[in-house]
Amino acid sequence: MKLAQRFLVRGNICYMATSSAKSSTEDHYRQRATYAYFLPIQTRWQDNDQYGHVNNAVYYSYFDTIINHFLIRYCGLDTNTLTSSMVGFMVTTRCSFHGPIKFPQNPLGALGVEKIGRSSVHYRLALFLPKPHQKPAGLHHNTLIDGCFLDSPVLEMFERVACATGLSTHVFVTPTTKTPISLPDDFKRCLQKLQ
Repeated sequence: MKLAQRFLVRGNICYMATSSAKSSTEDHYRQRATYAYFLPIQTRWQDNDQYGHVNNAVYYSYFDTIINHFLIRYCGLDTNTLTSSMVGFMVTTRCSFHGPIKFPQNPLGALGVEKIGRSSVHYRLALFLPKPHQKPAGLHHNTLIDGCFLDSPVLEMFERVACATGLSTHVFVTPTTKTPISLPDDFKRCLQKLQ
């Protein structure tokens, strides 16, 4: 009996240590300072589900939007498969939900780069809610088109702790053969700004 109790205690301690480490990592990903690029996301009425908040599947489309917005706007990604030398396939994606988003809230999408491989990019992502009880301020048109970076005053309109976090991985391939392709140096340099 004592052996079994020791085993259970040891198992619980191990589990608690693992949970604590996971919690610490998740807390890190929830902090706004963990990200380098930001884009306000316009929610739509159709994003809400019958429970009155944005449906969980929609968060993935928000993440996809901010990734591709940055790649097209800043890294020169050509999305035309007839003319592009590479296309990105999303091979993994994960989202952790910490609080709901509701239409007509407009969260701030956040993007960072975890790792750049030979043909892959591992992203970290988050969504930040607008600060409550703050009179909504108008966003400058350029912020909606270009997004903004960590030094932008726009960020002060939003919470510092994310309501959702995510991790995603793109693998870039040739459009014709769908085989992995080495990322061009200028493309890598652009992504390194988000590390």
